[in-house]
Amino acid sequence: MSIVDSVTKAMVPIHREGWPFIAIALVATLVVGWFIDPLFWIGLFFTGWVCYFFRDPKRVTPVGEGLVISPADGVVSHVGLARAPEELELGAEPLMRVSIFMNVFNCHVNRAPVSGKITRVAYRAGKFLNAELDKASDDNERNGVVIDTGETRIGVVQIAGLVARRIVCFVREGEPISAGDRFGLIRFGSRLDVYLPVGTQPKVALGQIMIAGETVLADLRQQQAPAQVLTRVS
Repeated sequence: MSIVDSVTKAMVPIHREGWPFIAIALVATLVVGWFIDPLFWIGLFFTGWVCYFFRDPKRVTPVGEGLVISPADGVVSHVGLARAPEELELGAEPLMRVSIFMNVFNCHVNRAPVSGKITRVAYRAGKFLNAELDKASDDNERNGVVIDTGETRIGVVQIAGLVARRIVCFVREGEPISAGDRFGLIRFGSRLDVYLPVGTQPKVALGQIMIAGETVLADLRQQQAPAQVLTRVS
């Protein structure tokens, strides 16, 4: 294998949503660097970070009946019962919610947690509080997607954060989607909430690192009373 082949295979694709930002960062770097040489290197570093932020790596998604896959890279910041946003029309009763917080260094391409039909896409304007706060689910700008698996409905909510100022959703109501498919992106730090049926036992714990399209959040075939997930840090 040649060096060129090795480098090519090691390179991670960049999502199309990132190209305008990369172009702006590069042009700004060249213009500023023309007048102030030290700023050229700072701008070049920043341009590289923008490329890194909008990376869109391939993922290997587990396929199986009842499996719910993580829709985002990041850290589990909440596991427990909570009411879904009204605009999702999932009812007033508390559902099992798993929240995943993404910092500015995580890959921000969001993926579908289950396969099914998109029955609801609802955007709601709001604040830009720290996405790690629990109240961010209610107060922050967000975009919700409901996927009907044929047996149940799963809600996924993209939530803006302190730095995030743009939620992008690629899908529309009525479209089919498969687990692991890309459905959206949030720019520069944010959070995703996944709402599961009551009785679902999550297979993740607080502080656990998630990989979008790969980490299994839950198995809908194994529903039981919520219990504390045992973990250890090593």
